[in-house]
Amino acid sequence: MSEGLLIGESFVGDGVNAAHVNTVFGHREGPAGVAWATALATPSAGHVPFVTVLRPSLPVKPLTLFVTKSAPASDEHGLLIWGPAQAGIAAGVADALADGVITREEADSHVLIAAVWVNPGADDADAVFEHNRRSVRTALENGARHLPETDDVIAARHAPSNPFYTPKDPA
Repeated sequence: MSEGLLIGESFVGDGVNAAHVNTVFGHREGPAGVAWATALATPSAGHVPFVTVLRPSLPVKPLTLFVTKSAPASDEHGLLIWGPAQAGIAAGVADALADGVITREEADSHVLIAAVWVNPGADDADAVFEHNRRSVRTALENGARHLPETDDVIAARHAPSNPFYTPKDPA
């Protein structure tokens, strides 16, 4: 990737099983490392950051802190967060490592914070897994490439929209 603090974003899928992931990637000894350790040490009600694992006792590298954007609304919602969403994040980070988006050196010197949205209405574990896998991989690449392009942001200002709202007359 590159030096400094890299911030990425990606939204993959549609409906209740879509994934929206924000990433903060940087050196352990820099601001990302401080934020990572602080977030891990200061959970809040419903938002308990945890180290993302590929399987028990095998954390993904770079060490990735999974931060929920929504508190578990039910036992089923919690299981989707800790099960398929976490597995998807772990697999997507490992994909980025295998693909060279994250270097082998950065795997040991950097940390990653993944802020993850799992809709309380999500109902398809396999879709939650796959969407989170693709979303975190895309967010990491977007951060590495410093996307979006500034010209794209300026061009889109007249037609903002998201899955939850599109203005009738944005101009």
